[in-house]
Amino acid sequence: MARVVEPSGSGAGVGARIRALREARGLSLSALAAQAGIGKGSLSELETGRRNPTLDTLYAVAAPLGVPLAALLDDHDGAVLAHHGMVTTRVRVVREPGRTTEVYLIRLAPGAERVSPAHSRGVEEQLVVLGGAGVVEYGGRTVALGPGDHVRFAADQPHAYRAGPDTELEAVNVIVTPVPLG
Repeated sequence: MARVVEPSGSGAGVGARIRALREARGLSLSALAAQAGIGKGSLSELETGRRNPTLDTLYAVAAPLGVPLAALLDDHDGAVLAHHGMVTTRVRVVREPGRTTEVYLIRLAPGAERVSPAHSRGVEEQLVVLGGAGVVEYGGRTVALGPGDHVRFAADQPHAYRAGPDTELEAVNVIVTPVPLG
């Protein structure tokens, strides 16, 4: 399971951010849990900091809240997410009227795969491969990746990254999330 790694060593900050966003949107605990496809008890434990969130859970919660992953994470550059065979480091987040742009450095170990659920409507991702080889899958397409390759796709559908069997995949991942104005 993916675990969020925060400097404080706990998911309390993440939980507080989830609760604040849920309440700001007028969603009950039950409603958000149902929309995210997770148990109400699990969501309650996340919000109170009694459970550390997984990356999959954060993506599941971010979509119905209509926020980018960065809105839930420890809000500083350098924050790290660790997943079986994958390390993601937040490089930068730029918040502008109408959109949030997140930039991550991702490293997948040989043969590692990251399957991502659909992000919020209108989210777009780009990958620029720095080293290694692998594939990205989205919308029924499989695109081979190598050093210097760039791919851009709609991320409001399930998608996946996979490193080659014998090589690490290192890439810059840019996620652009439209933010409703007003």
